[in-house]
Amino acid sequence: MKLFNHIRFSHLVLLLVLAGCAKAPELKYHNNGTAVNLSSSAASIAPTAADSNKVILTLNWTSPAYATDTNTYKYILELDSSTKNFTKPNVITQTGARTKSFTGKEINNMLLNYGFALGVPVDLDFRITSSYSNNNEQYKSNILKVRVTPYSDPSVLTTEKTTVSGTLNDAGNPSNKFTWTRSFTGYSGAVTYTLQFDSAGKNFASLHEIAVGNDAYLKQLNVGEMNDAALTEGVAGGTTGKVDFRVKAVTAQGAVSYSNTVSVTINTYIPLLRFYLPGSYQVGSGYGSENWIPATAPELVRDLRPGALNKLYYIYIWLPANTEFKVTQGRSWDVNYGGTGGNLVQGSNDNLKVTNAGFYRISIDRTSLKYDIREGRMGFVGDASGASWSPGGAFPDYAMGLASTNLFVGITNFATGPWKMIDHNDWNNGDLTVTNARSYGASGPSGSTMEINGGNFPNITAAGRYRAIWDGRNVDNIKYELSPATEMRVVGDGIQGVPEWSPANSPQMTYLGAGRWRITTTLIGGKKIKFLAGNDWGAFDYEDNSGGSNAVGVARKIKWEGSGDFMTPVATGVYTITLDEHAQTMIIE
Repeated sequence: MKLFNHIRFSHLVLLLVLAGCAKAPELKYHNNGTAVNLSSSAASIAPTAADSNKVILTLNWTSPAYATDTNTYKYILELDSSTKNFTKPNVITQTGARTKSFTGKEINNMLLNYGFALGVPVDLDFRITSSYSNNNEQYKSNILKVRVTPYSDPSVLTTEKTTVSGTLNDAGNPSNKFTWTRSFTGYSGAVTYTLQFDSAGKNFASLHEIAVGNDAYLKQLNVGEMNDAALTEGVAGGTTGKVDFRVKAVTAQGAVSYSNTVSVTINTYIPLLRFYLPGSYQVGSGYGSENWIPATAPELVRDLRPGALNKLYYIYIWLPANTEFKVTQGRSWDVNYGGTGGNLVQGSNDNLKVTNAGFYRISIDRTSLKYDIREGRMGFVGDASGASWSPGGAFPDYAMGLASTNLFVGITNFATGPWKMIDHNDWNNGDLTVTNARSYGASGPSGSTMEINGGNFPNITAAGRYRAIWDGRNVDNIKYELSPATEMRVVGDGIQGVPEWSPANSPQMTYLGAGRWRITTTLIGGKKIKFLAGNDWGAFDYEDNSGGSNAVGVARKIKWEGSGDFMTPVATGVYTITLDEHAQTMIIE
């Protein structure tokens, strides 16, 4: 058995020796690849918007001759602005094909994202990195330089109307809509749009702009804005002129394009002129931090009667002693008026002035250049008023209190019937001058706009005590308020022995006449109160306008449009509270 195994082992060794003596076959040799040679269809191109979707540049390159299927060759195409050494390249990767074409838009968007200016030639560098599909044996080609000029890709602007008209009364209504297509289509950044306008035919040499915003393609202008555009371009009010519009588009990198121009014929109207009262009283009266500043001065009310528009202006205001002031058209000194003896003079060195402190009505006539300064007041007349239809009888017994500039508050006992408010002791005689009295009425209910020297207010249908407010604080809409004044309650958490903030259970004040209410009660120190003209929430109320004062014996300003509550005194005790609606103050003593 051992002999047999030995023979088998010897035979195996012999076979191995014979195999080792046989000639080894040759392995196949694979050559390394080579860098490709890159070429282009053009050395310089200047495409236009019409070329956006056309092939404007084709790159070709030679084979890198790798020892594998050519369909698996990998090519990385890089392009960057020249001299940047491909630090911020656009990269395109493809397999197999040894060509790449670009449309005008593709090249243009790349240039825009680099921030190049439109119409200015720039050099782009191209190169190819070739490799096997697994990125082995990477070779970089030659750098190919191509000069390219970025082109404008503007919006297409359309106008809803080619002719527009309007009047002063519909200034806020829609007039014309401008729409446009996107500019720089395909560009990846934000595009800011601005609507520009200029006189027709001036080629936007002295243009004006209306901001639109980023990536917005519509701008609706109202009647007043279209009218202002025409007036700005020198079309006189009440005439017809043509204005050119276009859209400016700016990329985030600063490239700018302009749309086509559309023209709109505008039938203009005379706009509202605004006047202001800068003077020596402003700081002390709360009109800004400096005197003589038109930007913070109160505005005069415009008389909107036919024939008075843009002619008569007035204001009811309290002025300190020895106040001097002027009137400006607009909030600048460009057009200003002073004068003496009732004569208004543009650019005069003479200030208008009052000697004594008090409430004044100041009126100007910008066409006849006259002014009038008289006592500022307002009173009740009519069948419902104790003064009947006698303006002279309205003062002082049926007068209202001037709470602040262009704001009167009055409480009176009305009978049934029609009524009005009036600011002088006689009636307007029908002419439009600075000296005429102004009476006020309205066709609508409480909250409606008032008419000057027009019809009466709606009839009082139930006799009783009423609170009336002449409110001209919004000079664009002077209106009136009317509500019952049968009671006034003190509510809050600062009244001892009374449920907190419970109107129905709160104590009522006593009416003293002339707009004054009074109550003596125990107040809890450091708490809050307010005044309510009814036994439930929703009634007319007064709140604090003193900035949170808790002072005793000092009149605090009141406010009814929403504000903080009044603070009670620091110490708990019995106090007398007087609310004066005419003076618009409250005092705790």
